[in-house]
Amino acid sequence: MARISRTLLIFGGFVAVVGAAFYPIYFRPLLQVEQYSEYGPPLPAEPVDVSPVGCHVPTPGTPVL
Repeated sequence: MARISRTLLIFGGFVAVVGAAFYPIYFRPLLQVEQYSEYGPPLPAEPVDVSPVGCHVPTPGTPVL
């Protein structure tokens, strides 16, 4: 019985540590919307051409050679 209690205590402590780490990152902004609403949604990033030099990578809207 002591072995089960010790295992539950270890897993419960792990869950508590993970919950304490995620509270300010995820749950606090969900609970206090008026404080975080001034930031707004993130702006979409501009597309960046990441194809290697001299290599044609077809993208939607361009003809395939």
